[in-house]
Amino acid sequence: MHKVLFVAVVLCACWLWQSAEAKFVVVDGDSLENNGERIRLQGIDAPEFLQKCYDAQGWKYRCGYEATKQLKKLMQKVTSCERLGKDRYGRTLMKCYDAKGESIGEQMVRDGFAVSYGDEYQKAEDEARAYKKGIWKGKFMRPELYRALQRERKAVNKK
Repeated sequence: MHKVLFVAVVLCACWLWQSAEAKFVVVDGDSLENNGERIRLQGIDAPEFLQKCYDAQGWKYRCGYEATKQLKKLMQKVTSCERLGKDRYGRTLMKCYDAKGESIGEQMVRDGFAVSYGDEYQKAEDEARAYKKGIWKGKFMRPELYRALQRERKAVNKK
């Protein structure tokens, strides 16, 4: 009897998890929403949605849009996510994994769609840089600096 009840609870929990996960909305290359909950992928920083970068030929392209598109693609392969607490802005920090157990965040960094935030994925960032993948194929402003510049521009424009 206990085994049957356990199996029923596990199946129900899996169904609820899948239903909740299906509601993830990709906001940009490192942010998600789920039923109004703001979520940040742990360990990565992707170009902002409107951010532009330059490719190897010096042509400007929408790297923030490309990062968002890549995260949407990778999120379709997610089989599990773990909550890791909150960041200083109150967003839930999360790591998500595909069926092979690979971190979606690490894949974003390794493929050059994000940079490592902290040291967690530094090796993946070094690899992307060495092979000139994604944003590393040309020139870009680190997302943290881009956001700071945008805040400064807004402050100057208010004066």
